[in-house]
Amino acid sequence: MKSVPESYDVLGVPVSVVTMESAATLLEQWSTDATGRFVCVRDVASLVAISEDEEISPLHREASMIVPDGMPLVYLGRRQGFEVERVCGPDLFEEMMRRSPENGLRHFFFGGKDGVAEKLAERMRARFPGVRIVGCATPPFRAMTPAEQEDIQTHIRDSGADIVWVGLSSPKQDVWMWRNYSHLPQTLIGVGAAFDFHSGEVRRAPPWMQKTGLEWAYRISQEPKRLSRRYLKFGSKFLWSLARRRLAKKS
Repeated sequence: MKSVPESYDVLGVPVSVVTMESAATLLEQWSTDATGRFVCVRDVASLVAISEDEEISPLHREASMIVPDGMPLVYLGRRQGFEVERVCGPDLFEEMMRRSPENGLRHFFFGGKDGVAEKLAERMRARFPGVRIVGCATPPFRAMTPAEQEDIQTHIRDSGADIVWVGLSSPKQDVWMWRNYSHLPQTLIGVGAAFDFHSGEVRRAPPWMQKTGLEWAYRISQEPKRLSRRYLKFGSKFLWSLARRRLAKKS
C-alpha cells in the first residue's frame, strides 16, 4: 500500500481515495515509523470553511490524508471514477478501537470538555477489552500559551502513543494538528464529535440516517441555533462554487 493515498480534487482540496478498510490499514502502517502526520475528516461545511480562510487553508496541503465524511464529497469522487466510500470520524475511531487489542496500537485522547476524554477511555476499555489507551488530556477553552503547548507536546510524546485522537471542533482541531504535528512522532486525527458520541455525552443519529447520508439533518435537530446557519451558509457556498467551476470549464 502507498504511504500516501491517491486523491481527487474538490474545490482545490485533495480528498483521499479511501474506504474504511484502506484508511484503517494505512493508519496501522504509519504506526511503524516515528513520522509526525495529521489526518483531516472532511464534510462540506468544514471543507468550505477552511478553504476560504487564506490563513489556514494551506493546512490541507500538509495533511497526509483527508477522508471524505460528507456524502457530497463521496459522490464527487465516484463521478470521477474513484472507488471511495464515506469514512466518518466516529466510525473510523470505533474501527481503530476495535482493532487495537489485536494490532497493539496505543492511543491518546486529546480534547472534549473536562472529564470527557477520561469517560471515553473508560467506555472504550469496557467495550474493547485489551484496547491500549495510554493518555488523556483536555485543553483549556482559550488559546494555549507557548508553555502549555510545550507541556502537551511533551505529555503526548512521553505517552508512547501511536495515534492521537483530537476531539475539538473544526477548524480548531485542524489548526492545532497543523501547528503541532511536526513536533510529534505520532499520527494525529481530528474526529470532532466522536468524543461526545462515544462517551455518551451526545446521542448520535440512528444508523439508517448515518447510512443514507442524513446524519447532518439529525445533528441540526439537536443543535439548530449553531448548526443550521453553518450548514446553510457553507452548503450554499459549496454548491455555488461547484456550479461556477463547471461553467468555467464549459466556457
